[in-house]
This record gives sequence, C-alpha cells and structure tokens, in this order.
Amino acid sequence: MKIQLIDTGYFYVDCGVMFGAIPKTTWQHRYPCNDKNQGVLAMRSALVHSDDGHIVLLDTGAGDKQLKQLSYYGFFNLTNLAEELSKQNILPEQITDVVLTHLHFDHCGYLTRRNESGEMPVMVFPNATHWISRAQWENSRHPNPLEKDSYFTENIEAVSKANKIRLIDEDTELCRDIRLRLYDGHTPGQIAPYIKTPERTVVFAGDVIPLAANVSPEWISAYDTFPVTSYYEKVRMLEEASAQGQALIYCHDAYIRCSTVRKVNDFYKTDHILTYD
Repeated sequence: MKIQLIDTGYFYVDCGVMFGAIPKTTWQHRYPCNDKNQGVLAMRSALVHSDDGHIVLLDTGAGDKQLKQLSYYGFFNLTNLAEELSKQNILPEQITDVVLTHLHFDHCGYLTRRNESGEMPVMVFPNATHWISRAQWENSRHPNPLEKDSYFTENIEAVSKANKIRLIDEDTELCRDIRLRLYDGHTPGQIAPYIKTPERTVVFAGDVIPLAANVSPEWISAYDTFPVTSYYEKVRMLEEASAQGQALIYCHDAYIRCSTVRKVNDFYKTDHILTYD
C-alpha cells in the first residue's frame, strides 16, 4: 500500500468564509491571509497503489475548463494531472478507480478535458470506475440554491454516458484496504476514503476537515450547507482518529498536508505532521 499526495493547483478564498462564525482575531493566528483577507488554498489529490493491484485516484482538482467562469478564485500553478501521473510512470488509462469525495468543481474538474476540437469534454480516466455517493449525485443533479454554482455538468457527463459511475448508498469497501465512508454537512453524502497502511489508517478527509485549522469542531466553513451536521460529523471523524492514531489528509491546506490528531480535554489538535510525498 502506497500513498502519494499531488497538489493539482491553488486558489484564493476569503478566509472568513473558511472559518464561518470564528472571528479573524482568532483564526488569523492559525491560517495566513493577505491584506484583502484572502488565503491560499490547495487542491489536493492522492494516488493510492493497493497491494491487490488497484491504482486509485482520490479527487482531481478543478482542471482548466472553467477558469473564466471562476476567475474570482484566481487559480494559479495548475497541474496537468496526466503529466503528473506520467512522472510516476502511470498512464491515465491505468487508473482503475477514481473516488470523488463530492462533485464541487474544485474536486472533480479534471475528470474530463476538452477534445482536440476544443468542444465536447472527454474522459481523462477512461477505464476507471468512478465512485460517487448516490446522495451527492442526486444533489448535483438538483442542487440547492447555496450549491448550484459549485456544480458543472461538463465535469461528469462524459463519465455518466460511458457508464463508468458506481453510486454507493452506504459505507463500502473499494478493495481490501480502502473503505469509503459517508459524511454529511458540507454537502450531502461526501465520501471520505479510509486507507489502511502498515503504519496506520490514513483518512482523506475532503471538506469534512479541509484545513488543519478546521480540526477545531466549531471552526466550520460558511460553504457548509448544514453546519450543525458538519459539527457532529467532524467530531465523529476526530474521535476515531484521535483514539486510533489515524492520520488526516487536509485537501485544501496549502501549508499542512497531513497530520495525526490528539484530543486534549474537549479539544482536538494537530499532532505529528506527515507528508506522503
């Protein structure tokens, strides 16, 4: 079992949004921002080689199809994921599984690319099974007003037409050492992959806990559509992680990629920093 983290690019976001009701006087000591209140967020993917032959990609970043529509975010240092995989001697056709934590543009945009004529998007990973929760699939098809601008049909339509989507309704094993677990709050039916390695279980936390600073349960992003649910789902993830020595991968933190966590009284803190380069 081998895990490699790939940063597919970066963008700017108002840091106040990332911490919701927490005042800047508190969060500014734990996540940097510029004089416009903007912080840099990463778009982190993970490549997992299982010992039973699966080559699994977790999330894909935003890609480059919607840069004009999303210019507000100021994307920079975007990575061509196929080129990044080639550095590991992996072709897109060799990816056996793609797990989408959810279908917001910054997590699934590189599922498709423009064809040679620059028109219809085509699949980037044509042989992969694409794992999505049914709740998230339905939500992307009929989004609530707060999420509708986060979904782009062109990111997923080609995959759907190719019958390469596998919808899950409950916690599910992808293979022997990768389990897909469902979490609500940020958006319905977000998948958090749990990867069992010889050292520990590693959790790709997605937007359940997007930044290391969000380890504090009350530090909930304003992007979360059901913040009270987010609170309890975060606590559920953190309780297990702290008790069992699991490591959390933070998909948006530009400074801390992964860490274990520990519980101190009623609080949670990042503990040992890990990289998985």
